[in-house]
Amino acid sequence: MLTICHRVPARVGLLGNPSDGFGGKTISCLVAEYGATVRIWESPEVTLRPHRLHDPMVFASLADLHQLAQLNGYYGGLRLLWATCKCFFDYCEAAGIGLPRRNFTLEYDTTIPRQVGLAGSSAIVTAALKCLVDFYQVSDDELPKPIQPNLVLQAETDELGIAAGLQDRVVQVYGGLIYMDFSPILMAAQGHGYYQPMELTLLPPLYIAFTPRPSDSSRIHAPIRQRFEQGDPQVIEAMRKFAALAQEGYAVLWSRDYEALAARMNENFDLRRKVYGEEALGAQNLEMIALAREHGLPAKLAGSGGAIVGFYQDVGRFECAQKALQGRGSICVTVTPTLAPAPTMTVPAGEARRAVAPGGNERAMTWPAATGT
Repeated sequence: MLTICHRVPARVGLLGNPSDGFGGKTISCLVAEYGATVRIWESPEVTLRPHRLHDPMVFASLADLHQLAQLNGYYGGLRLLWATCKCFFDYCEAAGIGLPRRNFTLEYDTTIPRQVGLAGSSAIVTAALKCLVDFYQVSDDELPKPIQPNLVLQAETDELGIAAGLQDRVVQVYGGLIYMDFSPILMAAQGHGYYQPMELTLLPPLYIAFTPRPSDSSRIHAPIRQRFEQGDPQVIEAMRKFAALAQEGYAVLWSRDYEALAARMNENFDLRRKVYGEEALGAQNLEMIALAREHGLPAKLAGSGGAIVGFYQDVGRFECAQKALQGRGSICVTVTPTLAPAPTMTVPAGEARRAVAPGGNERAMTWPAATGT
């Protein structure tokens, strides 16, 4: 029995966010320490397996139910798998892709902290989409890589009403360190933005800090979206400036000018603070930023809120900041930029399958020998 496993790491936004949702530009990378894993294998029926911790349906007591609801809310990852499957099927039907008559089981796991702006939801959706693409052997010509982030975003925004932009989905599909341009002209002309991979060695040592008391990022995004759509000049100018910071950061990274990189990361947060307001950003985010900067480290939000990202060149200075952040209840760790991990496939060497797609078309299903770890 073939089992396919995809792991998609967490994302940190280095520059330009949140302009990705407003036709801007961003630079982001994946980090190896946290990730979401999805597995798929053939089964008699389509089955989506709930996670024992994130999708509980049985509780030890009413008090246990209450505690889990307070900690994790009411939404786990099961709805993400469901929405991904629906959007994948919709895309294949619209594109005339005949899928074999094969059913499957999907299950997921994740180590990405919940609701801290490290792209945990999109990691699950992206990993599930990659599993479906491999399971049904949909080719790059049928579902091009630049279009895959659009499908991930559609599952989250159109199906589930999650406020989001393309940044997370692009970097999690492509992997590594990516410069992204979401110009409306590009999006209208080709259906996707301009996505440029960059060398991971351009980055200095990175750290993140996050709060164990997360928030709902959709509440942070919503008022700005409304103001942008209403033509608020302050918001429109801010998004233009966010994009400019990413564009400048692209050149700064290639020149390894880390002093200039630090200035732009700090400016990215300061602008966000000005436009979004301190109440929207929250006291915990503001405190983490302040503590990092007090110890000479650049810092900005890694995503929508709950986690910050920065870099260091002096280990002693980082350790002092880490101690201060942890003393206030935050988790602070160094992180390793990473490429997208290769999938793990377990299958007897040379095994071939052939299935009949809806409508009578045949799609050869020939699986490679086991790969990955």
